[in-house]
Amino acid sequence: MARDTGSSCRLCRRENLKLFLKGDRCYGDKCAFERRPYPPGQHGQRRGQKFSDYKLQLREKQKVKRIYGVLEKQFRGYYYRAEKQKGITGTNLLTLLECRLDNVVYRMGFASSRKQARQLIRHNHFLVNDRKVSIPSFQVKISDVIQLKEGSRKMPAISEALETVVRRGIPEWMEADKENFKGILKGLPKREDLTMPIQEQLIVELYSK
Repeated sequence: MARDTGSSCRLCRRENLKLFLKGDRCYGDKCAFERRPYPPGQHGQRRGQKFSDYKLQLREKQKVKRIYGVLEKQFRGYYYRAEKQKGITGTNLLTLLECRLDNVVYRMGFASSRKQARQLIRHNHFLVNDRKVSIPSFQVKISDVIQLKEGSRKMPAISEALETVVRRGIPEWMEADKENFKGILKGLPKREDLTMPIQEQLIVELYSK
């Protein structure tokens, strides 16, 4: 399976935005973006700030891909699915990404990052409606119940994630029961509920060319 094995902190610096790819580390003094808030590379501090329309669109697409941990081929597939659905294509795209199982597990607080959530899912630590699901891209539907397996509840990584979820909070469109290690998707997120600085219209413009 294809995956990005590069430095996570380098991606934040490249997008000039803290993407919270390394969990709790991103909130501390060791965050590379806080120490070096400029693009990576030999000439990172000297790069100009003049962007063409195409570059703005490309950077927006790259930023969203990196936030959700999706590679190009899969991201393009999400766009085509969003385009076929009723409603605004950009909003549909973000909704599809938000309903990925790895994102839902992260949002509910059972993992400190989406990357960690993907690893836990691939190792069969989670159930969806009492059935094993080991595919991070699995699309969670309204009323689906996500639960941590009985034998996985004492894992230190899970405990640490549940303690630190207070910093970012749990979205209103989902409900998490920490005591029983489960959560439910109550509804789909509205565009105003997604607070990350994303301009999805730029992505639509890029793919519409």
